[in-house]
Amino acid sequence: MNIESKELRWELKREGRAVLDGITAEFLEGGFYGIIGPNGSGKTSFLRHLLRFLKVGSGKIWLGDRELSEYGRKELARQVAFVPQNVQADVEFSVFQMVQMGRNPYLGRFAFFGREDQEKVEEALRFTSCSVLRDRRFSQLSGGEAQRVLIARAVAQDTPWILLDEPVSGLDVRYQMEMMRLLDWLNRERKKSVIVVLHDLNLAARFCSHLVLMKGGKIVAMGEIQKVMDLELLQEVYGIAFLRVEDKGSGRCFYVPK
Repeated sequence: MNIESKELRWELKREGRAVLDGITAEFLEGGFYGIIGPNGSGKTSFLRHLLRFLKVGSGKIWLGDRELSEYGRKELARQVAFVPQNVQADVEFSVFQMVQMGRNPYLGRFAFFGREDQEKVEEALRFTSCSVLRDRRFSQLSGGEAQRVLIARAVAQDTPWILLDEPVSGLDVRYQMEMMRLLDWLNRERKKSVIVVLHDLNLAARFCSHLVLMKGGKIVAMGEIQKVMDLELLQEVYGIAFLRVEDKGSGRCFYVPK
């Protein structure tokens, strides 16, 4: 199922300004989408609307052929998983218990955690290299380990879509690459559709198949990497000039502020 927004608008009433101003976009199933743009451009607000964390001011959002508002909470959670930027670090659940929570949308009111749920959790721990952490307290993990566990929880949730809000923010380079490679693997090998908010333009250009470039609550450009990562467009959005540097070995391009 695709995710689509049409003329989405949302205002902060206390400030009297539009945080999202006429957002129309379509995310096709199977894609790996990065949402980029400067601070205050509306990236996280847009993502939170796609997750139904925020009530739509005006406009529409569809998941498949139904409006997002028509889905029940558990029904939606069987279609879309969310990985936040961070979570309360002092929670005393074990890693296994944190990942186990990804199965909650499939449990009835009086249902118990069954064999299939156990298998999904074990599989998620293996795929994300979290098995060795299973008995550790979540509060004892490093930032990179904690983010890996949150992705494992999303994997255990077993949804077609995974949405992430700056999952590599605050991580060192090693963990940033590890997280993005994991998302790339989930997209290519497990056929998960991914939408991720990112600040790092080079990570976005390296791993995403399509980008959404935002500024001032509007989408400035959306499409394949070459279209969106236009040097004049980037300068217009970020207010600084960029150089495009090509790696001769891989053919990949990197973007360096002048």
